Amino acid sequence: MPELVDVVPARVLAVYAHPDDPEISCGGTLAKWAREGSDVHALICTRGEKGSPDPKQDPDKLAATREREMADAAEVLGLAGHRRFDIDDGELENTAELRRSIVAVIREVKPDVVVCPDPTAVFFGNSYYNHHDHRAAGWATLDAVAPAAGNPHYFPDAGPTHSVGAVYLSGTMEFDVWVDITETLDVKTDALFRHASQLTETGEFFRAFLRERAEEAGRAAGVRYAEGFRRLTFVA
Repeated sequence: MPELVDVVPARVLAVYAHPDDPEISCGGTLAKWAREGSDVHALICTRGEKGSPDPKQDPDKLAATREREMADAAEVLGLAGHRRFDIDDGELENTAELRRSIVAVIREVKPDVVVCPDPTAVFFGNSYYNHHDHRAAGWATLDAVAPAAGNPHYFPDAGPTHSVGAVYLSGTMEFDVWVDITETLDVKTDALFRHASQLTETGEFFRAFLRERAEEAGRAAGVRYAEGFRRLTFVA
């Protein structure tokens, strides 16, 4: 039987590679939890400066634009906070330095739930495979959550330890829980539209595409619109 998540976590940290990744991956869920009282934070690992096919685009100007877009989208979603590391696109690696940085944020925010990409999901059909940065962000976040964030011997200079209760993996091939986003699908869409530098189409076509994706997940969950995840739960 499909499991709908009806418990709202008190504190949430979403960790993703690029400035628009949380919105497309789990924007409806983050908006729902924020609306229902959760303290939701987002961490973006890269500058997003390569997010343009235009050879004349200045990377630093694009990074600044995307940082503003990220702030606008966070406001639409109702996030309690957001931050960005200054790693260049395509250069994200699961290093000790990145894990330490993520651990420091986890220990500061103290989330009950962390949301991040599923790094084991690589090939989607015959025409797309998962971006290197998505996979690196997923593995680094998982390694930061367990065992590092909760163990005082890992990165002792990164703050007092904190143990995360659960991780929700988006973009997975192994969905086992869903969140009903019927009331927040429009919020997710509006937040995505704040990333104007990344959109070539901002009309009804794009809204219909997002609805179709949410409807597909909703059919699996038995609701109108949903987002699906693979959930990992940690026992204290």
